[in-house]
Amino acid sequence: MNLALFDFDGTLTKKDSLNEFLKHSVDTQTYLQNMLRFAPFFILWQLSLISNSTAKQHLLKMFFKDTNKDEFEKLAKEYSLTKIDSILRKDRFEILQKHKQDGDRVVIVSASLQSWLQPWCDKNKIELLCTQLEFIDGKVTGKFLTPNCSGLEKVNRIKEFLDLNMYETIYAYGDSSGDVQMLDIADFGIHYGRL
Repeated sequence: MNLALFDFDGTLTKKDSLNEFLKHSVDTQTYLQNMLRFAPFFILWQLSLISNSTAKQHLLKMFFKDTNKDEFEKLAKEYSLTKIDSILRKDRFEILQKHKQDGDRVVIVSASLQSWLQPWCDKNKIELLCTQLEFIDGKVTGKFLTPNCSGLEKVNRIKEFLDLNMYETIYAYGDSSGDVQMLDIADFGIHYGRL
């Protein structure tokens, strides 16, 4: 059996699924106000003074801290099942589908959150390794329960979940610096765009 590993945002999608989820979750005025409040953290991240993980957690806190878990998960599932298909890159999703048709094991490895990726993956019968959000006392904290699934953490999660020696050929697809280590462990690392 062969293995095909796919990044999600930017590789399978035309838009960032987190940002699209934020737009889906609140009205335009609230979205713009929160993004303005987030701007200093965005600048710090761009200057490499804070990590992508830290910046992302600040963003999630601004939008969702203390949101009821059931409400958040319901919102994420609704977004997943009604919006994600509209931001897919059809040609790349067809490559994923071809791997499935060929009998390859297909796994999405993403820094995005399980809350909205899992329902979409379940619908498409695709396995998923990703970042998980922390909930305490039934509420969103804005923090991650697991390390942000990007860069070396993608490889850590893959090796924890899969025995790579079982596969005849490993393919990996990515589009950013957060995918480089995943591409490096593949026999065929296919990158799109800005590596």
